[in-house]
Amino acid sequence: MIIGILSGVMMVAMAGILLLCGVLWLECLAAIAARATPLSPTLAMPATAILIPAHNEALGIRHTLAQLLPEVDDPAQIVVVADNCSDDTADIAQNLGVTVLERHNEQQRGKGYALDFGLQHLAPDPPAVVVMIDADCDVQPGTVKQIAAQAQGLNRPIQSLYLMAKPDHPQAKDAVSAFAFKVKNLVRPLGLWQGGQSCLLTGTGMAFPWAVIRSVDLASGEIVEDMKLGLDLAIAGHPPQFCPTTLVLGRLPSQAAAATSQRTRWEHGHLHTLTTFVPQLLAAGVKQGRLDLLTLGLELAVPPLSLLVVIWVGMMGVSLGLWAIGWLWIWPVGLGAIAGLLLLTAILAAWLKFGRQDLPALTLLSIPFYILWKIPLYFRFLVRPEAQWVRTERDAIAPERESPPEQKP
Repeated sequence: MIIGILSGVMMVAMAGILLLCGVLWLECLAAIAARATPLSPTLAMPATAILIPAHNEALGIRHTLAQLLPEVDDPAQIVVVADNCSDDTADIAQNLGVTVLERHNEQQRGKGYALDFGLQHLAPDPPAVVVMIDADCDVQPGTVKQIAAQAQGLNRPIQSLYLMAKPDHPQAKDAVSAFAFKVKNLVRPLGLWQGGQSCLLTGTGMAFPWAVIRSVDLASGEIVEDMKLGLDLAIAGHPPQFCPTTLVLGRLPSQAAAATSQRTRWEHGHLHTLTTFVPQLLAAGVKQGRLDLLTLGLELAVPPLSLLVVIWVGMMGVSLGLWAIGWLWIWPVGLGAIAGLLLLTAILAAWLKFGRQDLPALTLLSIPFYILWKIPLYFRFLVRPEAQWVRTERDAIAPERESPPEQKP
């Protein structure tokens, strides 16, 4: 009796893990087969406003604006929202001729409030498309034009490729983190794109038709407001599409405390959104008869890669232990073994195709230590989840930093 109950419970749990690993495996294999070509360079860019939320970004905003100014006909098309700033962010932006809005509201802090403030400014004479760029990014030439034209042509949100560069003096942990970010923001969205499916919004390099972005409320203090925005839009009938031939590049912080803070905000926000939206997406997909919502629900259900590995290792350990003492049938162990094989081949396939330049083979040995570093982060989500937006401390940007490299999936 006890063996049957335990075996049934573990079968269900292992089947769930197998499903998540299978989704990841399919996305990685589809990404390997993907081939993307840029839009025609002669394609006209629609009337576009570039909206940049900025909170104390004096260290890097000059660099970002210098890359964006050649992309527009008039500097006034770039709108910087200096949100609760106590540094020279507004002055630096004004000296470059862009439109600057200063917002002061200590009770309503966060990127969502800043974006909503910028949209209210644009509302009396709205552009055809709004492009949102973070204030600390490198933007590959032509990215703004491509995503703006695609947003107008398809009348849906467009997400550019958004990757993280390693800091100037990286540790092994930074290389693994950059690879994990690439799997999340390149490999998996590329696999969905290859299959004709929508994607999650990843935070910067996003383009929206005006009517689409005004159909939802951005004014919130969500710690992963971009992901929530994309899911709200998808449910409302405006699913985002990935644009793999563009590139926006962020930079991992070099300071350990800043890196931990950044990861905590990202992953706690992801897990909170996962638990909130996966049931909504699956229910809406069934109710509306929409495969894209079901696919997006499964995509969101896959937890961060390190956590998925931790869950698999833990469940396999429990299953093998129970089986060894005779308290469990072999079937849950078999399902777990298949899930582990899918997980391993997915990660290796992604590394072989997309990660070898960033993550040398020898550095793969540091992955277990990276996962151990993140376990306390996941434990904190259970006991004290991050609930408020916290700005990650930036590194100073060297004036001689090279332009971002071209990304060719």
